[in-house]
Amino acid sequence: MEVGLLYSRIRPDEKLLLTELRERGHEVHKVDVRQATFGLDAPPEPLGECDVVLDRCMATSRSRYASRFVEHYDLPVVNSPETAKVCSDKVETTLALSEAGVPTPETTVAFTTESALEAIESFGYPCVLKPVVGSWGRLMAKLESRSAAEAVLEHKETLGHYEHSVFYVQQFVDKPGRDLRVLTVDGEPVAAMSRSSDHWLTNAAAGADTESFDLPAEVEQLAREASAAVGGGLLGVDLMELDGDGADDEYTVHEVNHTVEFKALNAAVDMDVAATVVDWLEAKVAAEEAGNEATPAEVQP
Repeated sequence: MEVGLLYSRIRPDEKLLLTELRERGHEVHKVDVRQATFGLDAPPEPLGECDVVLDRCMATSRSRYASRFVEHYDLPVVNSPETAKVCSDKVETTLALSEAGVPTPETTVAFTTESALEAIESFGYPCVLKPVVGSWGRLMAKLESRSAAEAVLEHKETLGHYEHSVFYVQQFVDKPGRDLRVLTVDGEPVAAMSRSSDHWLTNAAAGADTESFDLPAEVEQLAREASAAVGGGLLGVDLMELDGDGADDEYTVHEVNHTVEFKALNAAVDMDVAATVVDWLEAKVAAEEAGNEATPAEVQP
């Protein structure tokens, strides 16, 4: 098959995918979105003959618009621009999860510093203030007091960008020192890890310790439901444990990532994540060529 790869930087994740694709004899057309242009009539030349296009753009805006253009050209794209739109915006993600009945932390959105402070006070301390767009735990603040809240709100107001005027206030979940990342392909969980840290942020990008995690049935089902809520595709579903004491644990989904990084997951689990992703891409292309619009068969880890 011929695969298009939209990127802005080739990270270890993309290197794993490129190696796997090329070792299987697939032709890959890389498109650096920082240099490419997208017109109304035809795709950038390398994409024209692709069987599937894989969006691996780092920047949210590039991911959303480039994937939308690819869809406009009637080329299959992973993930879809609809999924990118939902997952790239925390407000959209939270609403989608809530509307689908997927448990997610209690959240309030405000549009002025005054109403944001009221929302924070209603949550009590600690609570969390997040940017509506962003990843890797950047610009997130755990607010321990009113004075801290006032300071952070003042900084956001001074920054001036319209996204900083959308105040996304969320319940602080007292998780047991870790959260969970589940990789899904069209809703099917294929690999999972825990991310542990003494810091309240447990992102792998922030240095959390990772290890393979055996998924209980409840988490598998939540991952499926979260994937369906945001539109499916190749996703990283992030969950937190509300209890952490054993069989009666409860979980909440706090984020779904549409350009999911998996190098840390690949190192933590006893499987080849890139190979599993390519298996899934091959199945999608085969189904498309056969004129079958049904979801491809489950990918077995």
